[in-house]
Amino acid sequence: MPPPVTPGLGDGTREQTADQQVIHALNRLAFGPRPGDAARVRAMGVDRWMASQLAAGHTDGETERLIASYETVRLSPSELLREYPPPFVLRAEQRREKGQGGKLTAADSARYREAQRRSARVMAELVSSRVARAVASERQLDEVMVDFWENHFNVFAGKGGPMRYYLASYDREVIRPHAMGRFRDLLGAVAKSPAMLYYLDNWQSVADSGRPVLARGEARGARGEGRAMRGRGTPGRGRPVTGRRPGRAPAARAAADSAMPARPARRRGLNENYGRELLELHTVGVDGGYTQQDVIDVARAFTGWTIETPRQGGGFVFRPAVHDAGAKTVLGHALRAHRGIDDGEQVLDIVARHPATARFIALKLSRRFVSDTPPPALVDRVAATFTRTDGDIREVMRTIIGSPEFFSAAAYRSKVKSPFELVVSALRVMGARPDTTPRTAQLVAILGQPPFGHQAPNGWPETGESWMNAGAILNRINFGLALAAGRVPGVSVAGWPEAAVVRDAPRAQQVDAVIRTVLAGAASPDTREILLTGAHPMLAVAPTDSAMRDMAGRDSLAVAALDPPDEMADVGPMTGAPMADGPMPRQARRGGGRGAGMRALPELTGLAQILGLALGAPEFQRR
Repeated sequence: MPPPVTPGLGDGTREQTADQQVIHALNRLAFGPRPGDAARVRAMGVDRWMASQLAAGHTDGETERLIASYETVRLSPSELLREYPPPFVLRAEQRREKGQGGKLTAADSARYREAQRRSARVMAELVSSRVARAVASERQLDEVMVDFWENHFNVFAGKGGPMRYYLASYDREVIRPHAMGRFRDLLGAVAKSPAMLYYLDNWQSVADSGRPVLARGEARGARGEGRAMRGRGTPGRGRPVTGRRPGRAPAARAAADSAMPARPARRRGLNENYGRELLELHTVGVDGGYTQQDVIDVARAFTGWTIETPRQGGGFVFRPAVHDAGAKTVLGHALRAHRGIDDGEQVLDIVARHPATARFIALKLSRRFVSDTPPPALVDRVAATFTRTDGDIREVMRTIIGSPEFFSAAAYRSKVKSPFELVVSALRVMGARPDTTPRTAQLVAILGQPPFGHQAPNGWPETGESWMNAGAILNRINFGLALAAGRVPGVSVAGWPEAAVVRDAPRAQQVDAVIRTVLAGAASPDTREILLTGAHPMLAVAPTDSAMRDMAGRDSLAVAALDPPDEMADVGPMTGAPMADGPMPRQARRGGGRGAGMRALPELTGLAQILGLALGAPEFQRR
């Protein structure tokens, strides 16, 4: 039985029609409808469907069985390092075995290539599983929230070293369990995650020379019990050791363990990266009223928050011997001296409950779910809920979904889909089977948004102007044509549920069916004309290989997707040609680059052409 409508849903003024509300809810609280979803939500009632998505405790056994088919995503960082070691570790061992002047053999090279292939699988399966979950899961709001928080707490797979080995546990243990919980719990899990500690360099942040530190085995603090302080003695007030500089920290000695890189050749000391991003991007925001001294004291509070060696699990550990034990002041709150891990915990308490954080998170969530420029009154109400519920994300979402602004006429189809949203929504509307190869995730990268591929900590943009330009529009049209041509795993025109009904119908009836099912019954006269004639003005010009690389961004993982390494070739099968340079219809294709070796798409006709052009239409690019 569907859950009852809960308070906060269905009690506001709605400007959208009943049918628009169904499509709007499926496009904002899910990654778009699958065939039959709109009818089911309409029959169930949009409010009951939204209540079911907000409800806690539901599981999706079929999706979990799908994810269980991946070899690597369930493994811990230490297990991944052991079973899928980085190729450079093997190469170093080979050179040591050969000695000075020794030459590597063909067998050595073969072992190295195999290590490359296995290591590449770690990242390939992670990004594939993210797309597959979003396509298949019945818990769609959970997946949308995971996408939001993984972007808000962005980490970059291309950081190097052991970074790729931390990402599966970051997704599995840090973001997913807390995506609809309390913000403070999510913030704390992120702060202690090896992925964030490594990405923002906090793992190597220690007290500056001359600052007091804590003697080993002391100052664990009221909240320092458990694994973080394992083997570090009993709780108690720490004894400051002024001017004492520890030797190479255990986290640095982990360089000899598997993939942990050596500490950079510079004078070690305080690193402000995490302290700055915690304030500017994770909590109070750039206008949150903090000062440079706040950044410094936050960074001092998190000294000693580091990563255990892979042999000891590779998880979070607090090291008193490198923690700045001096007194600190953060956003007007005094942190007394000699406490240890409780410094960082108190900072997280302060920023999680700060009024500026409530407003900053309210603004970002309202922007994601309502409008690129959300009404200030809505942001105020969402921030009030955040404060009143102590950061209960589920209740914050209930306020957004239950607001008149959510179902306003202005909100309908006002958001441009990101590449991730576009690819997933296209697969869902076509009734695609989840793809367990890395190919579909490579499509997301080619369109400009490789999962875990944003280098800067601010994450991918949440507003439409960042995603739309002439090159991006053409790439999106080409993606739709490639999907309709059967070049995307798990998708075929024959498998589209409506195909059997309209395959032999006149073109005008086929167009009507595609507009009704793919475009939710609404298409402009221009779009309808393009679907009727098959002539699209954008297809007269195609981007060159170099233009596509510039659009993807040379500093992102999209470049790796455009030139996938050979070891990725046998990760899984793909129907048709690889999408190395993006699909191009025959009438628009140019030679050169990797695309010259790709089998050209056939010139589409009939229903396949209509579907491909509809997926590239402006109406489908918006949600």
